[in-house]
Amino acid sequence: MDLLGGVQKVMRHMLVARGVESKVVSVAGQSVHMYELKGQGKGPPVVLVHGLGGSANGFAKLFFGLAKRFSRVLAVDLPGHGFSAEYCGGPVCVRGQFDVLRLWCEQVVREPAFVVGNSLGGAMSVKLAGDHPELVKALGLVAPAGAALAPEALDALLSSFDIKTAAEARLLMGRLFHKPPLPVMLFAGELRKFYGTATVQALAAEARATRESLAPEVLKSLKMPVLLVWGGSERLLPAETLDYYRSHLPSHAQVRVVEGFGHIPQVERPEELASQLVRFADEAGL
Repeated sequence: MDLLGGVQKVMRHMLVARGVESKVVSVAGQSVHMYELKGQGKGPPVVLVHGLGGSANGFAKLFFGLAKRFSRVLAVDLPGHGFSAEYCGGPVCVRGQFDVLRLWCEQVVREPAFVVGNSLGGAMSVKLAGDHPELVKALGLVAPAGAALAPEALDALLSSFDIKTAAEARLLMGRLFHKPPLPVMLFAGELRKFYGTATVQALAAEARATRESLAPEVLKSLKMPVLLVWGGSERLLPAETLDYYRSHLPSHAQVRVVEGFGHIPQVERPEELASQLVRFADEAGL
């Protein structure tokens, strides 16, 4: 029995029952699953981009809070994640994922958005803002990856996703959360399936082989409002990641270190994260 797969389907059913639209769209020939919730606010659309091994379901507890402030809330399952079809993108896996994200923004979002990305999704959101600023009205980075790391730090990070045992899965969960919920730790072994997919393993292998990072020039070039939220309990990404962003983001960017946040506050502390995003939007005049 695919326990976690069943839980994911129940979450989708509950979101749909509360008015969130769940649909599959064709992007670059790929079947891509997404959520969309019509908002009551006057702000721009919010686009939520998950990280490696994550899914749009991880943002589920943000949807309704953000919908009070923004016109639309959208979250996408990148190829090979969540309910989207398995897909790597050929020999250059990260590039394939990014191209699908860009085209999805162009074809589905269709207007400049407040793009919020977590982890690998944060790095991809920076690239989207740098390459296609017309798609990004403001940028929210939640524990973003993409910094230039020392080889040993990068290898240690990528090794975290090479899960073969339940003990290794529990270790990863401990690094993702400020305080891992007991059910998560009890069923950590099931989480191996999230990180053992062909797409996740191909993305990790690609990152290890190319060792590509966001160039300082890309970060410095960002003209739109930028918020970086970093957890006081961040244990997955090395501290030099935050140092890298602080050194190269433009002077107008806001960097907030929030106590009680781990790597995925959208799962663990969604109300507090939504509050951070709304406060930033208010200050930026979105």
